[in-house]
Amino acid sequence: MNNLELDYSLTDAFVSQNDMEGMKGKVEEAKKMLLDRSCPGKDYTGWIDLPVDYDKDEFGRIKKAAERIRGMCDAFVVVGIGGSYLGAKSAIEFLNHSFYNNLSDDSRKAPQIYFAGNNISEVYLGDLLQILEKKDVCVNVISKSGTTLESAIAFRVLSEFMEKKYGADASKRIFATTDKARGALKELSDEKGYETFVVPDDVGGRYSVLTAVGLLPIAVSGVDIDALMAGAAAMREKCLEKEFYENDAMLYAAIRNILYSKGKTVEIVANYEPSMHYIGEWWKQLFAESEGKEGKGLYTATIDLTTDLHSQGQYIQEGPRIMFETVISVGSASCGIVMKHDENDTDGLNYLEGKSIAYINGKALEGTQKAHVDAGVPNLLIKIAGRDAKSLGELYYFMMFACGMSGLVLGINPFDQPGVEYYKRNIFTLLERPGY
Repeated sequence: MNNLELDYSLTDAFVSQNDMEGMKGKVEEAKKMLLDRSCPGKDYTGWIDLPVDYDKDEFGRIKKAAERIRGMCDAFVVVGIGGSYLGAKSAIEFLNHSFYNNLSDDSRKAPQIYFAGNNISEVYLGDLLQILEKKDVCVNVISKSGTTLESAIAFRVLSEFMEKKYGADASKRIFATTDKARGALKELSDEKGYETFVVPDDVGGRYSVLTAVGLLPIAVSGVDIDALMAGAAAMREKCLEKEFYENDAMLYAAIRNILYSKGKTVEIVANYEPSMHYIGEWWKQLFAESEGKEGKGLYTATIDLTTDLHSQGQYIQEGPRIMFETVISVGSASCGIVMKHDENDTDGLNYLEGKSIAYINGKALEGTQKAHVDAGVPNLLIKIAGRDAKSLGELYYFMMFACGMSGLVLGINPFDQPGVEYYKRNIFTLLERPGY
């Protein structure tokens, strides 16, 4: 049984039953292409069976390595960009204390976790090195090739830092997640003696959160990765076995494409919990890099609510009617803070007496959805059971399966990203890299 639920009742004014029937066959065919491995990009569909068909030996090594890392360092640096860090960061922020890195070592029971190699900022990297100077450090570099510019720059600097700090012992503190047999990082790892984990050949970066790419950093933070995989496995069963109207991933793919065909060219994923910010960032990369090609695809955007109601909220309410919202909400988002009576009631909040802040936040969600729908912005609601690893595993798989189908409905390959090479060519030319 899984606990994720899609509520699309607030799209009724925009999506008819005839629309759904017209899209049903297209989504069913997309699903069949995925499962038959007859789709464009079929060589990168290994993620479909990953929750039930993964390397159990490596999974055990991941858990053992995470335990060792927690025992020998108080700072853990994850080096990667795109899918090589967004899955891990989204899980770590969602499943841990909101101020994880600020907790005392005793309260945290795991190293502070930092991310590098997702930008080319010298200031960011310099500030990070300053933080690491007085800490015991381990590093996890994640790159299939080892030559991705942002992460390669950061790792060159960090590996020099580690060798200066630890000498020959640096190799025991550096872990590489890379290709199983070839590539610059694999060669370097073999030369230096880094422990390595595998980026599977048939899983692209943005679909890799349930591989060592995401699992090692997530496990280091103390998250139960067995529960994460169990949640993904439960959702996989539903995605593969349920028919269209009982299959939330198929319905999500259908509604996205129906709204897109009606001129809703922007999808905004919204959350009402700060811990969910990077879930939105992970979703944004997953769908944008999968669908944005050949002049097609929804533009993916994210907002943090209620914060952004005081900025982008105005645009959503009264700007061009080119968008729809997908709100992700989480149950059990309460820690018992209840509004109390104030004798003076200077702020006028006594009417909230006895109500929890989580309850108030829930009403903010409902009220905002109604306002936006009334203004012509369709809304979907994805509800997950709680802030736990199983629920997050379900959400990850749900989104990946929906994304694969949605891209195939568009008629594109949802598993390649040819457009990202163009900026690289220009950068390498400007930097005078040999051959460019």
